[in-house]
Amino acid sequence: MKNLSLNKGRPSCLCIFIFAILFSNQIYAAKLTVRTYTKQSQHQITGTVIDAAGPLPSVTVIVKGTTTSAVTDEKGTFSITATSTDILVFSFLGYTTQEIPIGSQTSIKVTLSEDSTQLKEVTINAGYYSVKDKDRTGSIGRITSKDIDNQPVNDVLSAMQGKLNGVDIVSTTGLPGGGYQVRIRGQSSISAGNEPLYVVDGVPFDSGSLGSRDVSGGILPGGNINPLNTIDPSLIASIEVLKDADATAIYGSRGANGVILITTKRGRAGKTKFSVEAFTTLISTTRILKLLNTEQYLEMRREAFANDGITEIPAWEYDVNGTWDQNRYTDWQKELVGNTAYNNTVRLSATGGSESTRFILGGTFMKETTVFPGDFNYKKTTAYANITHHSPDEKLSIQFSANYGQDQNFLPSSDLSRIARILPPNAPELYDENGQLNWEGSTWTNPLAALNSNYHNQTNNLMANAVISYVVMQGLELKTNLGYNCSELTEIQVSPNTIYDPAFGLTPASSNATRNQNIRNSWIVEPQLDYKHDFSWGSLNLTLGSTFQEKESDQLTLSANGFANNYLITNFSAATTVRFINEQTTQYRYQAGYARVNFNLRSKYIVNFTGRRDGSSRFGPDNRFANFGAIGGAWLFSKEKFSNALTWLHFGKLRASYGITGNDQIGDYQYLNTYSITDGGYNGNLGLTPSRLFNPSFAWEKNKKIEVALEAEFWKGAVNLEAAYYNNRSDNQLLGIPLPGSTGFNSINANLNATVENSGWEIRIGTNNIQNDRFKWNTSLQFTVPKNRLVAFEGLENSSYANQLAIGQPLSIYKLYQVKGVNTETGLFNFTDYNGDNTITVADRQFVADLTPKFYGSLSNTLQYKNWSLDATFQFMKKKGLNEFYTTEPPGTMLNQPQTALDRWQNPGDNASMQIYTTGWNFDAYTAYSQFTQSSGVISDASFIRLKTLALSYKLPLKEKGIAGCTLFAQGQNLLTFTKFKGGDPEQAPGFLAPVRRISFGIRIEL
Repeated sequence: MKNLSLNKGRPSCLCIFIFAILFSNQIYAAKLTVRTYTKQSQHQITGTVIDAAGPLPSVTVIVKGTTTSAVTDEKGTFSITATSTDILVFSFLGYTTQEIPIGSQTSIKVTLSEDSTQLKEVTINAGYYSVKDKDRTGSIGRITSKDIDNQPVNDVLSAMQGKLNGVDIVSTTGLPGGGYQVRIRGQSSISAGNEPLYVVDGVPFDSGSLGSRDVSGGILPGGNINPLNTIDPSLIASIEVLKDADATAIYGSRGANGVILITTKRGRAGKTKFSVEAFTTLISTTRILKLLNTEQYLEMRREAFANDGITEIPAWEYDVNGTWDQNRYTDWQKELVGNTAYNNTVRLSATGGSESTRFILGGTFMKETTVFPGDFNYKKTTAYANITHHSPDEKLSIQFSANYGQDQNFLPSSDLSRIARILPPNAPELYDENGQLNWEGSTWTNPLAALNSNYHNQTNNLMANAVISYVVMQGLELKTNLGYNCSELTEIQVSPNTIYDPAFGLTPASSNATRNQNIRNSWIVEPQLDYKHDFSWGSLNLTLGSTFQEKESDQLTLSANGFANNYLITNFSAATTVRFINEQTTQYRYQAGYARVNFNLRSKYIVNFTGRRDGSSRFGPDNRFANFGAIGGAWLFSKEKFSNALTWLHFGKLRASYGITGNDQIGDYQYLNTYSITDGGYNGNLGLTPSRLFNPSFAWEKNKKIEVALEAEFWKGAVNLEAAYYNNRSDNQLLGIPLPGSTGFNSINANLNATVENSGWEIRIGTNNIQNDRFKWNTSLQFTVPKNRLVAFEGLENSSYANQLAIGQPLSIYKLYQVKGVNTETGLFNFTDYNGDNTITVADRQFVADLTPKFYGSLSNTLQYKNWSLDATFQFMKKKGLNEFYTTEPPGTMLNQPQTALDRWQNPGDNASMQIYTTGWNFDAYTAYSQFTQSSGVISDASFIRLKTLALSYKLPLKEKGIAGCTLFAQGQNLLTFTKFKGGDPEQAPGFLAPVRRISFGIRIEL
């Protein structure tokens, strides 16, 4: 792979280009003439800033060209030192900036006017270019630091949940440091990656998990560790999500599943300002299920023995034969997952500089415990810096940013959530009279013993980015984006002999440990040319550029056992046996050329053309390069003459787009012949066995996207609307195609004639309900109606996917038995016999359960009264879910059950929702229940309405010298959930800790 043709594409002119920019600056600097300035006498300037409603606090006042600045107080007054030749610049968000020459004035009164076009003049980051919101032709969702600051979160993706249309984000666990599943407008690929592309300050960020399922799979689902955890949300200025073809096509194959652009904060000119924020968070579980108490549980057990015809209870049934206390009751949910966890976070930042050179520095330290017993915790430390500089004539500009983050996670190696729900309520005490773990005469496995088996990881992440740009002439700018990212994970899971009953007599020789190390290094270079020109009929914007990217990954996973003592369990050199689980080094290379042409005709008609030619090392030599592109258009009909009569219409735009992107999220070397090392070997020698066939025709998946949308504002912005319909089709699916056994292989990776469609509606409505100088109230509604279906799949009936997929159905379906209820005579579950052979077999699993959300969204309200501010967001979703309780053993076995299991069949003629109790010895009853766990009976309504976030803040009216502002705040997340779901959390997959409730109290001081 090191001699790929992509390597030949790195042009030497790139270095020449960067050198030319730097050298031209040296020539420019040499031509500067030395100027002598006469020192002017300075004096104090006072004044007042007002708007139409009265005094305006927090307005920034800067002496132009210097770092001297001031901020107006609650009465709108300010005081600043300047000379008579200086110019004062007054700026405040939402108002038009004003420049006032001082002259002979010693007292100035300034009236700022609101920018009536503020909403539509917001500049949106579209990746390789920026565009005003009113002029964009693509679908781009956006949240800002204000949306993030109102949430008690410590990771980026949690801050985005429920905030954006078409973006479905589900956490895989409620534990800190866990991962997320992110889908932008649905799942488009059957087996290739469906994750979006993340770009942080222009640097692509590999969001794939660094973890290994062999090490962390017991506590973090699928070993999913999100590297984005090392980015502190408080450093983010905005997050843009690119969704349609017009917005994503410029990213080519990397943007097939959408793009998430993260822009960090920039420095502000003026006197250096400091900000300190500290808060404490109380964390608790959200879903406590109603389980059987001891009396109900023992009644269930005794009835099960009677049903099975067992008159003498076996000696090993300790819960019901008298070995365990028949009167003891323990709420295991409270004992094992009911603790209150804490999070303590401190954030510091400083910003300042002149108009030509600005900076911001920031850092965060955070520590969070868990709801499990024991001293488990998660720590995160981040440091951030950003510097921007431009030459006096503003031709040369340089921007540099760096972010370093380290997180450490110390957790038990297995999640206690499941055991807390199934442990018998009369199980023994956790500790004996000596304070040691209680094994109750070897009659049970003490759940706290599992805490001796722990998991620890440390992730280090460094991102650095530099953007150098030079204005060659008016309208023509050359720019280069340079980026580097290094992510490193070390994780280890240890299982000492102390997790077992001491009566077993196990020594540290039976202890074992598993370690995984994963390092990713990537760099990117993107030279770009931007040309802008205004004509009498409109304007032209042209962008040309190229991308050169490389990523290397090194992973090593080992397991060891047989230690002299447990103090050495993390030292693999002290183990008697060390085994390689996985060792791999991969290299990925990517290069592309892209172009964008944008025509804006009379500020009414906008057309945007985007094209990109991609090359990826993940495909065979016959299909390494591919072309992608899109066209988008917008019509600002509110600027037509006929709209003048529509006094209620403030702004109106129709936009549409169509394009094709690719997808190369398939892993590296999938097209090559690969071999695996044999374990046993031959005569003691290691051997190689072929594991994958070569396919030079392995090619790109292709996504065809179309969208039509309406954007409008009514009654001078009092109501705004955005409604969009999209239809995306992904074909040429990358799959493992079955092969005859005679080939020696089960399948070959190839492109199949299969098509997946995602379509739907996205609606956003915003209202400014009340706007005056004392009280403001804004409302925002996000509403998404998605639809996912498999349109075509050649040879599906005879493929290995026949039991997983169905034409016309979503990809996230389950093929199940259809339960008809409990037979009133036999007391057993009945199922639909689809093939009519009077026997329930796998062939009868024809019922299709669709777990895709029918619709989802959020409703947010923001209220401001004087110095008070209140924000509330409700998240909602209509869907079905899998009830984890009905996927375990049948009621009557030695496992606790939900209260719903009490509605069981007991006598002929009974109508019940649960079949006859059984201990497992009744073959017919056990078989019927096993089929029930794979039936429509385990699917229930998982729709919910959740008070996702609630934030209350109060800005203290302090007038202390040196304090620019002080805010007290209280914030909550996952506070209330309204649902009919019978299982755990309605949104999250079963088996792991559900999303937790978080309540924070803090203070933010600006100096």
